[in-house]
Amino acid sequence: MQDHDLEYVGFWPRVGANIVDAILVALITTPLLVSIYGWAHFTDDSGPFIAGPADFLISWVLPAALVILFWVYKQATPGKMLVHARVVDARTGQALTVGQSIGRYLAYFLSTLPLFLGLIWVAFDPRKQGWHDKLAGSVVIRSRNRGPERVKFSDS
Repeated sequence: MQDHDLEYVGFWPRVGANIVDAILVALITTPLLVSIYGWAHFTDDSGPFIAGPADFLISWVLPAALVILFWVYKQATPGKMLVHARVVDARTGQALTVGQSIGRYLAYFLSTLPLFLGLIWVAFDPRKQGWHDKLAGSVVIRSRNRGPERVKFSDS
């Protein structure tokens, strides 16, 4: 695929992809957490931020590992696959390295700190990069023409 056949993926498709991914992570982690800690884990605000080692592994390590593995092996999470997007190295267009993927994941947290400005940045950046993309040297791209065939009219 040539560079001119690709486009940077903008803010709203990426928001949609992240919502899908968040739902999928919740569908995986919630039953695990409920089976170990019960529903009180979600309703009791007086408890500690992390209820125990299983909570840490299920709520923090498992989602990070899944996302990083998807970026490394599929170049996209399920949500990004749904919008036909791929996360690639900004210089080469190739798959992210494991180090880039880990850095990109950790940089998400930095991007959210100042009122989510690092994520909103995608809407205004010419290459549609959030701060996490800039820090990891990544871009999110997709095919410009995603349909089965370009529209053609006989009178044109």
